Amino acid sequence: MKTATFALLAGAALVSAQSPAYGQCGGIGWTGPTSCVSGYTCTYSNDWYSQCVPGGGSGGTTTKATTTATTKTSTTKTTTTKTTTAGSSGGTGLTTTLPASAGSTTLPSAKVISGTFDGGMMKYDRNPSVCQGQTETGEADAMFILESGATIKNVLIGPNQAEGIHCRGTCTVQNVWWMDVCEDAITFKQSSGTSTITGGGAFHASDKIVQFNGRGTVSIKNFYANDYGKLSRSCGNCSGNGGPRNFIIDNVVAVSGGVLCGINTNYGDTCKISNSCQNSGKYCDRYTGNSSGAEPPKIGSGPDGTYCTTSNVRTSC
Repeated sequence: MKTATFALLAGAALVSAQSPAYGQCGGIGWTGPTSCVSGYTCTYSNDWYSQCVPGGGSGGTTTKATTTATTKTSTTKTTTTKTTTAGSSGGTGLTTTLPASAGSTTLPSAKVISGTFDGGMMKYDRNPSVCQGQTETGEADAMFILESGATIKNVLIGPNQAEGIHCRGTCTVQNVWWMDVCEDAITFKQSSGTSTITGGGAFHASDKIVQFNGRGTVSIKNFYANDYGKLSRSCGNCSGNGGPRNFIIDNVVAVSGGVLCGINTNYGDTCKISNSCQNSGKYCDRYTGNSSGAEPPKIGSGPDGTYCTTSNVRTSC
């Protein structure tokens, strides 16, 4: 009887050591099971996330993901992505492949996050839709609102929210994907300190992906942008505008879009770009910001050695 009981417990332990259907089974920082239940294979999505998807026999091991396509719902625009890396150094961690979703959920209002939220590669969206294109909206029309110090990771954001993520203070954004940016993908409102975006990517942003309304530093690393206006922009005409605001952009691939950063040099803003690719060779736009709400005049483009600097950047993505 003891032998049978031991065998039963051992079998249960083996099952519990396997990830369930559509569960996480790998990625940077992952300490859980790395194999899947019978009928599912641990499939690589990116460096932060591998997922148990249908296929395989008794507990498949990790395989590389193949090319994935996503279609914009409101038009016939289609994005096809492929896996790549940028820069001769620091290339680890960047992928241009939109991960498969583990399912989807909709919410009637923005989800407020304190601490750490791991979405497990679920797709989140707003229902009813609050996307109004480039009409100015606000925090209430975001998908997620992050309290100061919060972390969000492993999330896909759908097209029906208006402003993606709002960070009330410094925050950490890891492996978050915007499938179809509405007004902005993410807005930073910290009064000081450093916020980070690591991994992930954004598609179809007719204007900005990152909006920086606060102060301090935003670091963007291992990020992919496709079909966009600007990767990042310091607010040019906010009430009470000022600075400095600093962008650190490293190991980013940006295609079919505009500059990697727009900064206000009269406020001391800076943008440091390294190990990155923008296929049109557009890196920085420099502006004179104001607090009046007027359109800020552009005073220059490209690296100037002071406010905008580049290292190991290229146009062949």
